[in-house]
Amino acid sequence: MDKVPMTLDGFERLEEELKRLKTVERPEIIKAIATAREHGDLSENAEYHAAKERQSFNEGRISEIENKIANAEIIDVSKLSGKIVKFGAKIKLTDEDTDEDSTYQIVGEHEADINNGFLSINAPLARALIGKTVGDSVEVVTPKGSKGYEIIKVSFK
Repeated sequence: MDKVPMTLDGFERLEEELKRLKTVERPEIIKAIATAREHGDLSENAEYHAAKERQSFNEGRISEIENKIANAEIIDVSKLSGKIVKFGAKIKLTDEDTDEDSTYQIVGEHEADINNGFLSINAPLARALIGKTVGDSVEVVTPKGSKGYEIIKVSFK
């Protein structure tokens, strides 16, 4: 599998989640299964089935995170600089129609969270911004039509 770009912060968050799933969630689920077994007939035991379902979800998430970590290409954004938009850049944009400002950081696909300002490198807006600099305008086609943005600031943590 190909390496997946990821910021150091995103990588550390994945490691923290993996540790929590293995050291906190997994033991709690094992206790819940053991407690549910004590109630007798497992075929009609809703607590047992719920705990087993939770266990399945937890183990699947552990596997998913381990795979992401194994394929991560960690990029330390603090060592990047410049005025050109690239992976890891924090970009302040102005919507050319509404004059509203917004700030995004371009991150790996697995750490994207648009509500918190983390824009996936694969998002149409990120792809339009890559290689541009302060003062440039970009046009992005969205489901609601075309949107124009002006780059106000480019920085790196």
